[in-house]
Amino acid sequence: MLRYLIRRLLAAVAILLVITVITFVIFFALPSDPALLACGKTCSPSRLAEIKHSLGLDQTFLKQFWEFFKGLFVGRDFGDESVHIHCGAPCLGISFQTDTPVLTTLLDDFPADLSLGLGAAVFFLILGVGLGTVAAVRRGKAADKAAVGLALLGVSVQIYFVGLLLLYLFVDKWQILPASGYTPITQDPGAWFQGLILPWFTLVIVYLALYTRLTRSSMLEVFAEDYMRTARAKGLSSRRVVLKHGLRAAITPIITIFGMDVGSLIGGSAVITESVFGINGIGKLAVDSVQNSDLPVILGTTLFAATFVVLANVVVDVVYGLIDPRVRLA
Repeated sequence: MLRYLIRRLLAAVAILLVITVITFVIFFALPSDPALLACGKTCSPSRLAEIKHSLGLDQTFLKQFWEFFKGLFVGRDFGDESVHIHCGAPCLGISFQTDTPVLTTLLDDFPADLSLGLGAAVFFLILGVGLGTVAAVRRGKAADKAAVGLALLGVSVQIYFVGLLLLYLFVDKWQILPASGYTPITQDPGAWFQGLILPWFTLVIVYLALYTRLTRSSMLEVFAEDYMRTARAKGLSSRRVVLKHGLRAAITPIITIFGMDVGSLIGGSAVITESVFGINGIGKLAVDSVQNSDLPVILGTTLFAATFVVLANVVVDVVYGLIDPRVRLA
């Protein structure tokens, strides 16, 4: 198992390296001039040349990439003698808008994405697997039809519609919850929880449909296997047959999707939810950086999100080996 984990980690590092190269190439090949964007509308040629030199944009592509890649491990220095900015490792660049290291900005917004993504993931995984299992056990009955109908409803609605509807009902009309926004849990745990209830519920409604349908179909396939009939023939209780033998075998594809969803949510893919509920997360930061043409932040958010997706896949592979003996043997 240890050798398997080491191989997966090495593969993850290689994938991240490829993503870094591709992202930097796209960043370098953009038609817009980063120095001109950083200089502003009223920019003299001499000032433009100074900015290009301070940002290292007057160097060749390979030299720029080497400086960027080296900065990931040892940091970089930007500016000149008058204005000097040190970017500690891992350095993802300096924002054109705020003149602060991109990684610092990402880490400031990361707790909001972590709270939003993990909280919602726990809820839609538990509820989706539970509803899907009930629907498979009660196939063709009222519980099955209700679960399938709920799943179809979740697929049909959009995040911005559900989010605005929940805000109108629980904040404006009934005034049960305060106005949306993110409060750090270290500052006020109660306000942190209240501010995330509606964003969690919004993501749960949308993602619940996928996990309910996936669990139901996987469970029905497992129920048709010979070892399930053997387990029933041994006289095992229905609960033990379903949970220990059925769900354990059916959960593999669910874990695959769950790992991808958690990695993307933590990496900032819940941008619509963040925008609706006024949460300053990495997804909203990425949208703002695109609107402001802040290329270093765009590059940083892309690599940040890719890192969590790749790491989530590594964790999924490890979990496979823990729950399925066949993976360990392979």
